[in-house]
Amino acid sequence: MDRTRSTSNGSSAEIPHNALGGSFKFSHMRMIAALEQHGSVSAAAATLNISQPAASRMVAEMEAAVGAKLLERMPRGVTLTAYGQALARRARTILAEIREADREIRDLRDGRGGTVNLGAVTAPAVDLAVPAIQEMRQRFPSLVVNVQVETSNVLARELVASRHDFIIARIPEDLNPRLFESRVIGIEKACLIVRRGHPLLSRGKVGLSVMTDFDWVMQPEGSLLRRTLEQQFRRRDIPLPERVLNTSSLLLTLVMVTRSDAIAAVSVEVARFISGKRGLGGAIDVLPVDFDIEVQPFSLITTRGRVLAPAAQTLYDAILQRAR
Repeated sequence: MDRTRSTSNGSSAEIPHNALGGSFKFSHMRMIAALEQHGSVSAAAATLNISQPAASRMVAEMEAAVGAKLLERMPRGVTLTAYGQALARRARTILAEIREADREIRDLRDGRGGTVNLGAVTAPAVDLAVPAIQEMRQRFPSLVVNVQVETSNVLARELVASRHDFIIARIPEDLNPRLFESRVIGIEKACLIVRRGHPLLSRGKVGLSVMTDFDWVMQPEGSLLRRTLEQQFRRRDIPLPERVLNTSSLLLTLVMVTRSDAIAAVSVEVARFISGKRGLGGAIDVLPVDFDIEVQPFSLITTRGRVLAPAAQTLYDAILQRAR
């Protein structure tokens, strides 16, 4: 807030630094928000269930704390000054956050759950997020979880835009790491998948040199798994595949692999699921290769300085415990 105010003769007076720190109370926030809403001291007093003299004293306390006039008394009611409007705007935000926290705590306590917005790259989504969500559902049957599975580049930007509570991903190189709080919880390993009966499956372990003539399904250019795979080709001086379908969709990847001789890289966790007994009915196999595909470690990431809501914090802790 501006530290100066205009006096009656037009001069400026200094507002004490951090004036609100010790004397501004929760009841003051409710009062300034009520004054903004109703435009009347008496109506604000009735909303807070206090007397009008008590409301007037509260206004005087707020003005003393701020060191500036918050109200202009009009023939009918009051109007907020610029200082009052600024204070009311902040008070509305704080009160809304407190109401939301109170609602989520009550929902958790009563078994109704809450709402969590989570983003994750594929491997930890399958291996960590899904089991943690299942565990949470047993404790809080009405917990609502919205999950976006995408690349780290997309997820980090969604987190910065406050569309996720937290993500399981990696901080992209083109974003300032100071924006985030992160905790490494695992290393992703990838493998290559093909359809059952693919020509390369009969050769035992194969190298990249024999794969360049096949179609490939890869994540978009610049994604971490894509870069990791391309590095494998470059280290061996092998030309990159020319026939590539670029997509971040796991569903489209699986459709292309099952319906053609295309090769795709997916996380080991995903491959285990889709090639197992509960997977795609034996339609996909892991291609044995003579090299390892290790992707960078992934982390639990939050926005720096942001406090998670109770439901989000509970799911965060469940994922962290499972990772450990």
